[in-house]
Amino acid sequence: MISDSIKAEIRRLFFVEHWKVGTIATHLSVHPGTVQLALATNTFRRGPVMGKLITDPYIGFIQETLNRYPALTGTRLYEMIRERGYRGSVIQLRRVIRDLRPAKRVAFLRLEMFPGEQGQMDWAHFGTITVGRAKRKLSCFVLVLSYSRAMWLEFFHDQSLESLITGHVHAFENLGGVPRVLIYDNMKSVVLERVSDAIHFHPRIIELASHYHFAARPARPARGNEKGRVERVIHYIRHSFFAGRRFSTVAELNQQALRWRDEIAHQRPWPADNSKTVLDVWQHEQSRLLPLPAHVFETDQVKTVRSGKTIYIRFDCNDYSIPPTAVRKQLTLVANISTVRILDGTNQIARHPRSFDSGRCISDPAHLDALLSIKRKALGSTALQRLQHSIPNISDFLQAAADRGESITKMTRQLIHLLAEYGSTEVAAAVSEALQKQTPRVSSVVYILNSRHRSKRGKSSIVDLSRHPHLADVSVPNVSLEAYDELNREDDEDE
Repeated sequence: MISDSIKAEIRRLFFVEHWKVGTIATHLSVHPGTVQLALATNTFRRGPVMGKLITDPYIGFIQETLNRYPALTGTRLYEMIRERGYRGSVIQLRRVIRDLRPAKRVAFLRLEMFPGEQGQMDWAHFGTITVGRAKRKLSCFVLVLSYSRAMWLEFFHDQSLESLITGHVHAFENLGGVPRVLIYDNMKSVVLERVSDAIHFHPRIIELASHYHFAARPARPARGNEKGRVERVIHYIRHSFFAGRRFSTVAELNQQALRWRDEIAHQRPWPADNSKTVLDVWQHEQSRLLPLPAHVFETDQVKTVRSGKTIYIRFDCNDYSIPPTAVRKQLTLVANISTVRILDGTNQIARHPRSFDSGRCISDPAHLDALLSIKRKALGSTALQRLQHSIPNISDFLQAAADRGESITKMTRQLIHLLAEYGSTEVAAAVSEALQKQTPRVSSVVYILNSRHRSKRGKSSIVDLSRHPHLADVSVPNVSLEAYDELNREDDEDE
């Protein structure tokens, strides 16, 4: 059965708008037969009075129960009225419940914001990016001032706690202050545990909020409207900035993002007044933001590590060298998005540029030299490290050779022999020339070395004893040639 108002709408769509029966049925979510029946009706008559239903005695109980517990399931109601004598099926009961259950209507208030009062923060996923041999997730930190819609966006290789804190610090510095309240999603790096309104924040987030004097407030579950401004900005970033964007590194992407924000995003009309831009309102809002503290919040990741037998410490899928005197000691690793530092107590013993590649060995030549001076055979167990120390671009050479199917183990052994024969300077130059000629083979390196030495011998007959010290003590005796002359005379007499 359908209501009279729906019957009237069916007839209007058919006779006035000339819609087809199927279109009307789809639009009003009714059966096509129902549409045809409504069109064949000349007057609106009530349907025949139906007989008494098996659920009728329980209507009052069902209605009262649903008013008190609107979300109560039909299965539970079925069990409740069976205990009260109901002998019908659960399907019949569900038809009654569908008409009696109060409709769930949620009204949303329009959130009016004051300048400097609130900001909203969220992460956005943007796929992956290739860094050397590694594939890293590409994520964007987005913080929006709810009043002016001014934003800060910054791309990272992950969504770690350190990246989250770094994004906050950079956003506050760039926006010129701190909003009084920050709204978050219920992400694990912010909320460790939540039971109703009881929230257990991450200790680092509490430290951050205490340092900048803002209040951290997670949005209620399934309440997307509470952080709708940042959600809309993320959608805007995806389609206005990131779509079709070309970049090679995250640093380059962040430069492009900042330029897009200043030249396009902040020049768009302010939603509350089209006569103003977001930039205009943001400049007004800056005076209402909380002032920045005297000291910047520390964003570095700090962890305790213990070095093993080698002079390397593994961090984030890469190895970083330390002095040999720090082997088998408990150390402190301090890392940010650009640098990895290693401390022994309060003394910094190593500093390296951070790599987001995977399986790389980042070495300080001073650490390798110190290891060689302590134990000459230390590098003998890893011939590749010796090559890396002596030939700067050996990794590119070996990678190109491996792509051509060459044996890296065999090439490494041959290159070590060439180092002993010709020295690191000449071998490094020959390797560079072989790479330029796109012939990454040991035979090509040998050919280049021999060619250079032949050209040197053509210019000078002087032997460089510094490269062949074993020849310095060689003595060549003077031999009399009379014996050879006597041999020649005997040959002439025989002829």
